[in-house]
Amino acid sequence: MASRPALYRRSELLQIPILLALLLFCGKPAKAGAALFLEEPYGRFGHMNPTGHAAVYLSHVCAASPVRLRPCEPGESGVVISRYYHVGGYDWVAIPLIAYLYAVDRPEQVPLYATARTVDGLRDNYRREHLEEIVPDGAGGKTPQGDWTQLVGEAYDRKIYSFEIETTRAQDDRLIAKLNASKNISHFNLIFHNCADFARGVLNTYYPHATHRSLFADQGITTPKQVAKSLVSYSKHHADLQFSCFVIDQVPGTLPRSGPVRGVFEAFLKSKKYLLPVVALHPLIAGGMLVTYVAMARLDPHRQFDRHLEGESEPEVILAELLSNGVGSTSGPLTLEPAQMGE
Repeated sequence: MASRPALYRRSELLQIPILLALLLFCGKPAKAGAALFLEEPYGRFGHMNPTGHAAVYLSHVCAASPVRLRPCEPGESGVVISRYYHVGGYDWVAIPLIAYLYAVDRPEQVPLYATARTVDGLRDNYRREHLEEIVPDGAGGKTPQGDWTQLVGEAYDRKIYSFEIETTRAQDDRLIAKLNASKNISHFNLIFHNCADFARGVLNTYYPHATHRSLFADQGITTPKQVAKSLVSYSKHHADLQFSCFVIDQVPGTLPRSGPVRGVFEAFLKSKKYLLPVVALHPLIAGGMLVTYVAMARLDPHRQFDRHLEGESEPEVILAELLSNGVGSTSGPLTLEPAQMGE
């Protein structure tokens, strides 16, 4: 333990990302909302395909089961819903907010410092308690392999940017009826039916044509960043709708840090091994791609949230700004007791 005294001295600061996320989503919202979660890429696949992941948080929609929705009861904090690849054969799965972010049921169970062993244990415990129907045990009762780990504990692996727009009970009911009536059978396709396509469909159910693909920037592939960009644009043209954005930081620990979110052309231009041959052989194409990149740079999540990121060392300022935005409110101060540190 001698090697970690700084972490304990900074324990209050380490609680800030979790505390602010809970204030944003678990306080009593001023209004119902649907939030696009634009999630940074991580790991080997994220290095090859840095477009990240998209999910939608619904503050007034809850889960009757991981694959069936219902209206929330008072005191419930909603679900995060997304499209996954090879998870029980389902197209979409709905997970309660706290579990989606931290793989636990209650805020006080969230560790302030996460190791791979800690996260693996939290995820498997949650799976055994709540997700056995869709993610059964492996051979001999062991933890199964596969992409199911993306269902819970996302904040351990990556930073998440939230773009939330106001919704109504009638809109929530319409989405619940639509998804419950549809066949929840996986047809995931990275090009035509990916997680961003699903998020786009959910948001467009609330506000038709609010989000869309970019034929120019992403060659018609729906990307999380493009969905965020179009939702921000929609909010600017509908000032009567409450709109807010926030950062849910990656939990401190030994897991590798996530990387920046890219669009399709943007990722191409950032990769020298692909870009340099194109510049040499097709300079006009390279020039056109540069124009595309400049246009895409108008939505840079890091710039969009600069004031929040810079204020991480001044939690009082962030908290005051969050509450003043009308995103959420609490009846009193919310504190978290640190869970046992991972080994």
